[in-house]
Amino acid sequence: MTHSIDKLIIRPEGTLEILSLQEAEQLSTTSDNGLHELVRQCALAVLSTGAETDETLELLDAHRDFDIEVTVRGRGVQIILTNPPQTALVDGDLMAGIKHHLFAVLRDLVYTRNDILLSKRFDLSSSEGITNAVFHILRNARMLIPNRLPNITVCWGGHSISREEYEYSKYTGYELGLRGLDVCTGCGPGVMKGPMKGAGVGHHKQRISDGRFIGLTEPGIIAAEPPNPVVTELCILPDIEKRLEAFLRLGHGIIIFPGGVGTLEEILYLISILQHPDNRHIALPVILTGPASAEDWFEEVFRFLDTTLGLHGRAHLNYIPDNPIEVAREMRLAMETVRQDRRNSSDAYYFNWRLHIEPELQRPFEPTHENMAALKLSRDLPTHLLAAELRKAFSGIVAGNVKAPWMQEIRKKGPYQIKGDPAILKALDRLLRHIIKSGRMKIGGEYTPCYEIVSE
Repeated sequence: MTHSIDKLIIRPEGTLEILSLQEAEQLSTTSDNGLHELVRQCALAVLSTGAETDETLELLDAHRDFDIEVTVRGRGVQIILTNPPQTALVDGDLMAGIKHHLFAVLRDLVYTRNDILLSKRFDLSSSEGITNAVFHILRNARMLIPNRLPNITVCWGGHSISREEYEYSKYTGYELGLRGLDVCTGCGPGVMKGPMKGAGVGHHKQRISDGRFIGLTEPGIIAAEPPNPVVTELCILPDIEKRLEAFLRLGHGIIIFPGGVGTLEEILYLISILQHPDNRHIALPVILTGPASAEDWFEEVFRFLDTTLGLHGRAHLNYIPDNPIEVAREMRLAMETVRQDRRNSSDAYYFNWRLHIEPELQRPFEPTHENMAALKLSRDLPTHLLAAELRKAFSGIVAGNVKAPWMQEIRKKGPYQIKGDPAILKALDRLLRHIIKSGRMKIGGEYTPCYEIVSE
């Protein structure tokens, strides 16, 4: 017979063993300068690893009595959990992996607040300042490892996918692991988990003991996509834009699997960067892949890109359908090209400094109703700028679907209104309808759109 644990005291290990009294107070106070509510939401997400839901508000409502307090005692830091989800415990103690993720949450939230956002060391209104901030956050999380050849494969794709697509992503990860490649994802379920599981088996067969399974997330989305248990290195960036930049600065190649609006946001972000003239000669291999059953998804995505951005919009995207072995081989070969490119340019293997990212893609986009209605969806824009505007549209829909503050705004004011060029809106509407019909918006239940396509 098991008994519920209503209070648990743990001590951090690794990078969070020493906190000042001020930092501990920040993590536990509910004042304007405090982080308590953000810490509570992120901690609850981590403790709910494996929960079959992507409903942020549902998760918070189900655990209203959960709380977390961070204190400093004589022997160091104490974390007090009140009414933690029992699924995170084994014989009255937190699972080791969940502990590690919990400490990462506290580490990144306090560091980002004090050393990045409030310190005035970084000019967060400038492109260089934002990139420097991303570098320091990753370095503080010990993500940047020198003297390792390029081998980090970023895997993007949906959290709400079919079993066949999940198994395909896992098999692809297995082939990557056999070739000594590490995996970085958004750290959640679905495609964010599959490649990591597969790569883990591949690493084991090759007796690779220092393989990396990197998860990058941000506070607004972590409750909808809790870190999966395969993640060994977790970093919480302060917003989606810095998270996306971290993927490209840290990773050496990208594989994109089928997904929903979040995956489309990532694709458009990537296209906007690759289409910029300053990035023309930078080596960044990109492969789109999926099982034969997902062919219709790729057809719809390519149709959308061709209609909105023109044929050159997907010029940098290499499509390899239904062939995990070929995908892994191509990515392994491409890593040598990346190595030569970084070596010839004297750029670091561990951080892609040369990549040019426009400020429009770096500054946080607030998906208010006014901002969503004011998007510049016009084919008169250069390709990289139109892709950036379309990225915002999908980012807003992601926020309206899973991020608690924006979900609450939509409940008050109704759905977002998206306006623009009729041809773009028609293509957008078609793609979104396909995503909804194929069940890629939400893990379960009927989906109610958080947006309206408005023809002017």
